[in-house]
Amino acid sequence: MDGVKGTDGKKVKGMDYIWLALTAFGGLGLEALYAYLLEPIVYGCEMQDWNTWQVILHWTITCITWGIVAWHTVKSAKKNCGFYLFQKNEPIKLWQWGAAIGCAAVCLSSTYIDWGGSKLLIEFGRLGALKFTFQYIYYLFEVVLFMLIIVYGQKAFEVWFQKPNIPYGGIAVALTWGMAHWFTKGSFAAGIYSAFGGFCFGVVYLLLNRNIKWTYAALCIMFIL
Repeated sequence: MDGVKGTDGKKVKGMDYIWLALTAFGGLGLEALYAYLLEPIVYGCEMQDWNTWQVILHWTITCITWGIVAWHTVKSAKKNCGFYLFQKNEPIKLWQWGAAIGCAAVCLSSTYIDWGGSKLLIEFGRLGALKFTFQYIYYLFEVVLFMLIIVYGQKAFEVWFQKPNIPYGGIAVALTWGMAHWFTKGSFAAGIYSAFGGFCFGVVYLLLNRNIKWTYAALCIMFIL
């Protein structure tokens, strides 16, 4: 794996993938720049005082930003590392499906306990149909970026250590996206909870043989529901 070369003929290094993972993480972090610095200046009030349309505009701008960042990293990975995100993978075995479903069940159960009920129903009741729709579109874009952290983090450590069965991507997303919730939610417990979830996401990525379509579907279910 350490002999792989990008389209420019240069040897691909672990740091090439780490930079891609950090780019995806940085893309997620741009939301904080919008929410805590730029938008309060434009709207003349802090985030907690925004009206419905200001919140929807925030989610829309964030999703557009995340989509651009995701597209950039996927294009860069193919150009500079010779890595195609939608490459053909080995068929997923029955035991792998079972283990992946088990991981999903653990995440969904912990979410149910944490929220004191169905997250989906509670958020629908709290937000109303309009905001709920935009909130969940926002979630779909968020899944794309933290999934890319998993993918690129996994590739980086595989290049370095040559051990493809260890969920490095799950560790990478736990320490970045996961622990970032410590700051955004103002709670260390929230950071640990999100980090645990991120690690499970990385495990599922490996269980599904790095099939990006099935992984995205699984992570959406595990994170959104």
